[in-house]
Amino acid sequence: MGVALSILRMASVCSDAELIERAGAGDRSAFEKLYRRYARSVFGLALRRLGDRGRAEDAVQETFVSVWRSARTYEPARGPGGPWLYGIARNAIVDRSRARHEPPVEAPDEASLELGPEERAEQAWTQWHVHGALERLPEREREVIALAYWSELSQSEVAAKLGIPLGTVKTRTRSALLHLSELLEDGPE
Repeated sequence: MGVALSILRMASVCSDAELIERAGAGDRSAFEKLYRRYARSVFGLALRRLGDRGRAEDAVQETFVSVWRSARTYEPARGPGGPWLYGIARNAIVDRSRARHEPPVEAPDEASLELGPEERAEQAWTQWHVHGALERLPEREREVIALAYWSELSQSEVAAKLGIPLGTVKTRTRSALLHLSELLEDGPE
């Protein structure tokens, strides 16, 4: 038990640089010590910058994954370990903030926009019923409706195309819609 306690004391006095170098050599306990030493402060920094707990947790995870992967490239001569680690954290936080509008991992279930067999049958029947009612309209009314709805012409354009006054187009359209409504209520012949 005395040996374990002395190892714990030695680990607690290790510098950041030593822990990073040991982690770079594959020492998991040194990496865990480094994690315990910095995870909370990296999380606080990420939470302040990102404003979202989940994204801050992701940034902490990305930070320490990067630390584990790049610890062997750390050079103590270039500076202390703490600022090196915070530089990695800053990059992870910036990456998280750029990915602000990430789509959810799984897209939510959405209703299909395709019609099912029953809807397609109903749609086909309705189309047949409307076309039958249109065929029963007087020619002059059917012509105005066809130009307005299928050719998507304005009433002024219909008047110009047929060479009739705008008032006549309006009267025929109103009359055609009234007749069409009556024919559709009566059902198919």
